[in-house]
Amino acid sequence: MTIEISLALAASLFTATASIAFRVAAAPAPGELRFSWKLFTFLFHRRLWFLAVLCMVAGFVFQVTALHFGELAVVQPVIASELLLVFGYLALRERARVRGRDWLAAAGMAVALGGFLYVADPSGGSSANAGLPQWLEAAGAVSLAAAIAIGLSMVRGRRGRPPTPARRAAFLAIAAAVTWGFVAAVVKELSGHIAQGPAAVFGNWSPYALIVSGAIGMFLVSNAFQAGPLVASQPGLTIVDPLVASLLGITLFGEHIRSGAGYLCGEALLLALLVGSVLLLTRSPIVEVDDSHVRARHPRAASLARDVRGEGGDGDLLTEDTRVPATPGARGGHDG
Repeated sequence: MTIEISLALAASLFTATASIAFRVAAAPAPGELRFSWKLFTFLFHRRLWFLAVLCMVAGFVFQVTALHFGELAVVQPVIASELLLVFGYLALRERARVRGRDWLAAAGMAVALGGFLYVADPSGGSSANAGLPQWLEAAGAVSLAAAIAIGLSMVRGRRGRPPTPARRAAFLAIAAAVTWGFVAAVVKELSGHIAQGPAAVFGNWSPYALIVSGAIGMFLVSNAFQAGPLVASQPGLTIVDPLVASLLGITLFGEHIRSGAGYLCGEALLLALLVGSVLLLTRSPIVEVDDSHVRARHPRAASLARDVRGEGGDGDLLTEDTRVPATPGARGGHDG
């Protein structure tokens, strides 16, 4: 189990970097680009978005390798530790804002993940256990769950009020996480054919399903990061993804965990600790400060949106992603 855990930790490092880069790249996008192909046109002009994609690809490579050696129920919970790495990144930048409860939440999450893997002891499983009908059923169930989450992100509140940014981000993140859980299962299927050579890989349906489901997951997660704060989107991504992947590992690949009464009680308590720790950690002041900082760095993102729509604009954001725009009163004497 050591090899797959090490590879999964490497994957989580890259996915954590991708999460931060995706958030910084997508947050300034105006709301009218939501669920539009023009959002990608906006992101194509953001250098950090390409860094996020590269990190996601690197994470994918490590994930494929980890799943080649281990079970979904082992690998995906370890990859969920990316939230700890996100917290670490932000803590290094905002050391003065880190509180005792933040470290307690981080420790609780680490204990919950490690404890769950120890108590559940996932094992067994083979891609031969699932045929195409079972995969189609799984794809249908995942699509339905994602569609419900997307629908809930658009439901208006009382008196026809539009959903809050936090609500949109939370439900879109859940939809993305459900999709990524299915992507992980497809990756597991694909990893079983790699040793057989290119003919076996490309003669199987899994690489093509991976392209489609991965593109859908990328679209949903980009919209989740654009829709609202990281504090709203990250819990769903961290919790739902490994849960869906583990469930698919059990139903599709025949993986199994300890299911005695005592074990199930311990697993439920550890999952409750994980959920509570994630919710507490994502409400850390450094996460909230980072979110407001991201949006404040590019107050003129609407000009890029006008460029995307072909309405003109100064295109200033196209030249440098990380430059803080000058305030209105600062132009003239300093810039001249």
